[in-house]
Amino acid sequence: MNKSVIKTLLAAALLTLSIPVAYAQFDRPERAIKYRQSVMTIMANHFGRIQPVIKGAAPYDKDAVKANVSVIAMMAPLPWAAFTSGSEKGSNAMPDVWSDAAGFKAAQQKFQESVAGLSVAADSGDLEKVKVASAAVADACKACHEKFQVKR
Repeated sequence: MNKSVIKTLLAAALLTLSIPVAYAQFDRPERAIKYRQSVMTIMANHFGRIQPVIKGAAPYDKDAVKANVSVIAMMAPLPWAAFTSGSEKGSNAMPDVWSDAAGFKAAQQKFQESVAGLSVAADSGDLEKVKVASAAVADACKACHEKFQVKR
């Protein structure tokens, strides 16, 4: 495993260990917004790293794909606790995040299930399975963003 992947995984592990501290930092809405946006940015970055492989524009390196998917899978449960009351102002979150909490929870679960499927596919080493699972993750992201994120 190359050094940058190890550093990323180490940073992600440290972030996971600091989750209780992160919750305490949501004493102001802007901190919750920044936290959830940061988590989403990291996941999007790692998802974006596997897209050239999915599209056939880069060679398939199963270990690199697996490493990026591992980061996504580790981060997937993190942003949801940061959708705290009062953090709707100043963010791209639509009011439906709070008024349709059950729908938002279902979208979260669909996303997390699709990420779990991507993790299984990456572990298999089968590129075709990774492609299918990647599309499911992209669909879950898109569905949630269409319903719960303000278009800018």
